[in-house]
Amino acid sequence: MKFREFKVRKDPKCPVCSENPTITELIDYDTFCGIPQAAAAEEAEPPVPEITVEELKRKQDAGEKFILLDVREKFEYDIARIPGSKLIPLGELHSRLSELDTADEIVIHCKSGYRSSSALRELQAAGFSKLWNVEGGILAWADRVDPTVAKY
Repeated sequence: MKFREFKVRKDPKCPVCSENPTITELIDYDTFCGIPQAAAAEEAEPPVPEITVEELKRKQDAGEKFILLDVREKFEYDIARIPGSKLIPLGELHSRLSELDTADEIVIHCKSGYRSSSALRELQAAGFSKLWNVEGGILAWADRVDPTVAKY
């Protein structure tokens, strides 16, 4: 491996590094690269609607009607689960959509929130609209709601 080192003198007429710079802020990168703002906004996905584990517990305690969907694998479900949850692993979700109703409110959880956000996007694409992702998943549930739930 070789490298070269060059000593470069400061240009006194440089618009950025002289004593009186003429460039004082960053450029608008998207505009500079030719990305129209409307197109950039269309490409960005809307944020995933989330619910905290405390809000989920309040919904359960109030007896609200919703489906609590667990998208983890069966072995994870066997280790720890939130009471009342229905298991449909993320990999099986597409083939088991008929087990869910688009009219139902569905609260989705996994271990930490990543897989459940993917499941939420998949359900949105399939026409479901009353969806919530459990922020922090079952790990947050074990930390903040029910410490008897095993962490793995």
